[in-house]
Amino acid sequence: MKFFKYLLAGTLFGIIMAQSEAMSWYRIQEMFRFQSFHMYGIIGTAVVLGVVGVFLIKKFNLNDIQGNPIKFSSKEPQMVKSLLGGTLFGLGWALSGACPGPIVVNVGYGITSMFVVLFFAVLGTYTYGLLRDKLPH
Repeated sequence: MKFFKYLLAGTLFGIIMAQSEAMSWYRIQEMFRFQSFHMYGIIGTAVVLGVVGVFLIKKFNLNDIQGNPIKFSSKEPQMVKSLLGGTLFGLGWALSGACPGPIVVNVGYGITSMFVVLFFAVLGTYTYGLLRDKLPH
């Protein structure tokens, strides 16, 4: 019962991903081939909502669900690391046709080939956990 809210949020997220076609391998491939605006519209909407959300959090000094103040760090951007990480993430996304959210939604939809992608996503996460202390951050 403790994790019911997370199960409910994940289910709602999956329904939204499926209904918006954001979990569709074909939509993702269209995006990477610059053949359709569909995914750019979804991602752009998310970015705009995120900017508005951060603005409102800062303007009204909002707290998190436990009542703790929400703080934003102002670390200096590290361009090379961001470009390398973004490139690796984008290559994985383009090759598999899914980022982490759609992987789980596709598995839930019963698309069996996504089990392979899910396995390697979990393996990559586990490998990162093992190597985390040795990697530059």
